[in-house]
Amino acid sequence: MNILLTGASGFIGQNIARALAAAGHQVKPASRNNGVDFCRMLSPADWLPCLEGIDAVVNSVGIIGESAGQRFEPIHSRAPAALFHACLQAGVRRVVQISALGTDDSAFSAYHLSKRKADDCLRSLDLDWFVLRPSLIYGRGGKSAELLMRLARLPLIPVIGDGRQALQPVHISDVVATVIASLISPETKQTLDIVGRETVTFAAWLRKMRQAQGLPDTGKLGIPYPLGMAFACLGRHFNPLLQPEVLRMLQTGYWADFEPLARFLGRLPWPFEPALFLSNVAPTGKPS
Repeated sequence: MNILLTGASGFIGQNIARALAAAGHQVKPASRNNGVDFCRMLSPADWLPCLEGIDAVVNSVGIIGESAGQRFEPIHSRAPAALFHACLQAGVRRVVQISALGTDDSAFSAYHLSKRKADDCLRSLDLDWFVLRPSLIYGRGGKSAELLMRLARLPLIPVIGDGRQALQPVHISDVVATVIASLISPETKQTLDIVGRETVTFAAWLRKMRQAQGLPDTGKLGIPYPLGMAFACLGRHFNPLLQPEVLRMLQTGYWADFEPLARFLGRLPWPFEPALFLSNVAPTGKPS
């Protein structure tokens, strides 16, 4: 198939592009690196030229925090909605939207609410759609995973409060596999949560990351939530991942049943293995 892949230069997009090419698909990348600025692609007419000769669309664009030049509303909501309506006009029926775990009725953050607008728009259209909602994604090259790996290397593991916030991390290879399966599945119009099979605490996750880097176990440094928010307010000026809203989302915690994903893939998600933290490729064979 000829596939338009938005966000092709990002962590998720790069891994999807490699897998699509390996599977024999032709990938048409759409990102700022290719001259496509989502902040300017706000009407279906802007997208129609990009859809010429296209059989399917995968939207993997996303930002975790806002900056002066990148805002949630145009990037997560308006541009994707315009793209989806353009697909309807152009007859491109297969559309895969990569959203995020938590973009449901419980959504409260600007990040999740902006993603949910695009999800709802796609679900309202007569297209063969998939809305994929990954949890925290790990693997080589991911910015959030790299930040957490650095935190795990500190003499004491820094956690917010007691560090018992719930996480359900998923390896990038499971995200990619779900996208590939969505492009060929005869059963469309599905919303799928892409989650790992185990729920862990934030402190335990950092300990696993520490182990993956060959470091001995250590104690943890509990940071009171108000102090953590103060650090985030300062840190957001230096790293887009250090946002107060990201901290609020961590404090909330998100998890889901992995069985629907396992049924869709025909296998279980990959279990936590130290080697997977440093890889973006799944092991051979099937997970046990």
